[in-house]
Amino acid sequence: MEKVSEEASNFSTTNSSLLQQLRYGGGYQPCYSKEGKMLVPALLAVICLAGVAGNLCVIGILLHNAKKSKLSLIHYLIFNLSVADLFVLAFGVPFRAAAYSRATWHLGWFICKTSDWFVHACMTAKSITVAVVAKACFMYASNPSKQVNIKHKTICAILFPVWLVAVVLPLPEWFFTTTKKIGGSPVCILDIPAYADEFMSAFVKLYPLLVFCIPFILAFFYFWKAYGQCQRRGTKTQNLRNQIRSRRLTIMLLSVTVTFCIMWLPEWISWLWIWHLQQPGPSPPQEFMAAAQVLMFAISSVNPLIILVMSEEFKEGFKGLWKRVALEKPTAAPDSPQPQPDNSDGVPECDQLPPEQEQEQAVTPEAESPCSQQNPDSSDDKKEMPVLPDVEQFWHERETLPSDQDNDPIPWEHQDQETVGGNK
Repeated sequence: MEKVSEEASNFSTTNSSLLQQLRYGGGYQPCYSKEGKMLVPALLAVICLAGVAGNLCVIGILLHNAKKSKLSLIHYLIFNLSVADLFVLAFGVPFRAAAYSRATWHLGWFICKTSDWFVHACMTAKSITVAVVAKACFMYASNPSKQVNIKHKTICAILFPVWLVAVVLPLPEWFFTTTKKIGGSPVCILDIPAYADEFMSAFVKLYPLLVFCIPFILAFFYFWKAYGQCQRRGTKTQNLRNQIRSRRLTIMLLSVTVTFCIMWLPEWISWLWIWHLQQPGPSPPQEFMAAAQVLMFAISSVNPLIILVMSEEFKEGFKGLWKRVALEKPTAAPDSPQPQPDNSDGVPECDQLPPEQEQEQAVTPEAESPCSQQNPDSSDDKKEMPVLPDVEQFWHERETLPSDQDNDPIPWEHQDQETVGGNK
């Protein structure tokens, strides 16, 4: 919602002091510089691509881990943050980039009506979720060893009110945003009737308080208490490990919250500046408003990057997901079966030893082959080993000798007599 230029000053709506000048909806579309029409959409396109890739990685890791074991409450809340980021990137950023690309509104009545409301609803859901995840982090840091099984009904009971409040709070923007023609060109403006002047005066003061201030104050309070719990040293090794794990988790979630708060703050400064602008006072510069919106949308791409970099669990999950999706080669079935070696006797391949090992086994038959150690109960080990040609020739020569010589119990005496007879 931005302040209209002086060209639209002839268009009057009400006599309210709050609406002395018109305010745009659906983004700051009347960008007359060529650089702005090209640079802002290009930045938003890069943010959209990077954010979608990062949030899909986070969601994929959580879904992959959910198949192995049940997720904790913090995992479900991180999942909710990523889903809200995907909604903003998929249904908010493209239309905002298209609005910046032209000086007039060309996206129709429905997009004008729902653009700001949808973006603020998703951002409100994220801010409330940050406060809830800070509370869950404090509960985990207070007793890390206690593993509580979270039921699906409990998750729905937590997330449903978060989204209900997020959808209801920005409804005044949806009610009063519409399209009108100014100077013959259609524009998307916030047209507030006179009877809603007091209501909008209260809304513009309470809305930032409910959406930005209170959730982040609660989040920082619970993170401070959680970090204090992590500093207490345990007496057992298991307690020390749990405290280290809870401290890393607290630092990671605190980094996400601080980044979220800092990058969203310029948008609220621009928002309050426009709504409380006095007639003689200066209006916010176009560059500042464009930079504020770019930073707001960049949150959706920075938060998943922080989670993937600072969390050891998500690091390992990302490596496993990358190996499974990108590096895994599909195993193609062979067209024709590979020829198998002739093994008609049914002997396993490990029994077909090289000649050196076969000779050693023939000399020392009591030695067991490696296959016999692996399969001690197999019947193939009882088969006779093949006889080598050298061994067969040796036994053949032994068989050709006279039988009496083989049966002679004292062959050395007969050998001496043969030696004496020969000398004579």
